[in-house]
Amino acid sequence: MPKSHGTADETATPKPGLVVELEAIDLDRDGNGLARWNNWVIVVPGLLPGESASVQLQQRSKSRWLSRLMQRRTQSNARRKPPCILASDCGGCTLQHVDEPSQLDWKQGVLTEAMQRIGSVSHPVKPVMAPDEGFGYRNRALIPLRRAENGSLRMGYFRRGSHRVVNLNRCPVVDPRLDALIEPLKKDLDASALPADHDLSSGDALRHLGLRIGHHTGEVLITLVSSSHWSALESMAQAWMTRFPQIRGVTLNLQPKRTNLVLGPTTHLLGGENSIMERFCDLTLQLATTTFFQINTLQAERIVQCIGDWLLSHAPSGRVIDAYCGIGTISLPLADRGLRVFGIEINPDSIDQARMNAARNGLAERTAFVAGDVAKLLRAELNACSALVVDPPRRGLDASVVDAILEHPPELVAYLSCNVATQARDLNRLLGPQGCYALEQLQPIDFFPQTTHLENLALLRRIR
Repeated sequence: MPKSHGTADETATPKPGLVVELEAIDLDRDGNGLARWNNWVIVVPGLLPGESASVQLQQRSKSRWLSRLMQRRTQSNARRKPPCILASDCGGCTLQHVDEPSQLDWKQGVLTEAMQRIGSVSHPVKPVMAPDEGFGYRNRALIPLRRAENGSLRMGYFRRGSHRVVNLNRCPVVDPRLDALIEPLKKDLDASALPADHDLSSGDALRHLGLRIGHHTGEVLITLVSSSHWSALESMAQAWMTRFPQIRGVTLNLQPKRTNLVLGPTTHLLGGENSIMERFCDLTLQLATTTFFQINTLQAERIVQCIGDWLLSHAPSGRVIDAYCGIGTISLPLADRGLRVFGIEINPDSIDQARMNAARNGLAERTAFVAGDVAKLLRAELNACSALVVDPPRRGLDASVVDAILEHPPELVAYLSCNVATQARDLNRLLGPQGCYALEQLQPIDFFPQTTHLENLALLRRIR
């Protein structure tokens, strides 16, 4: 590597303050550049693969050194000026400085590498299913609030690696119809003089502003997350609904605990309706404050369509089990296409919503939903099904769930994942030689442009 005045050669001992020359070869899961120097992995925020730079070592973290970018020597063709002026500080997006084609290439490489390294899976990966737009896709936002020392309200996402709010008035990845509400709602909250502190470090306070929109209906639900209730909130809610007719309701979610869980268990209605309606795969769904629903509506519709097409091409003869079914986002479109679906979800409120959504769309006769532990219910139900759909949380499938699948393997398994590392781990057990499935397709899909997150759909067929 080239050296400049004051930099170390590759025989130097790494220590804080040492300046070294290196070239990034990859990105980590936070979008930071990764390089190798003197047999050490060096993390360089702001450096892209193929770019060389002078960096200063700062701190050792296990087998890696964190560093500070001093001077970029070369620039990648993938680099662009971030569309958001806060991109370098805000932790909401980590890849805005990378053009979209390069983001997709990197994500496909991440999936391929995870499948091979973690899952020992060597299978062609289909091109990442790209969104039509890389911005304005988020149908929901939960934005932290905090009063500054001078009393002014700061509202925005956290600075990378901290709980310091990066103050914003606009957010380009949020649906433009929600984005237009951020500044006026912020001004009203600021003028209210109500305490605001997302961490509750100094007593009761407002904590977050929640925005949710039906992508196809345009209906908006506003949620204030707070540790307690203030009487001024009702009049504020009524004023918002009068001023912005698209707002169908305003709710207050109470979260008094100092925890990383943003939403608490109790939600009160401040004005209007406590939910909005959304069209999804030509069905009508009800979405409330605490309802889990995919952030990117259009991409979610595409992947559900993909699951349905694949299942119908194999003509499953029995019921389809939808594990981790939520409010029926996958179950109901499958039922609408003629399949009989049995949904399992541990959250009883989600099951209640799934049943109501089934009745609302005339699908109650082709669906059944049960609240309970997925592993226990699967063991009782797998013998009566011909296909299984799983969409687990980031931790992937519990070992007991994989055991249940292998003990009573359905003909078809569609595994949608938001964490390709845990999915690769699970596929290692489900596929041969120790498992009983063959992998037919790996279809990654980009739900979260401008970030390192990636969803992937694995389609499996039983071979013995």
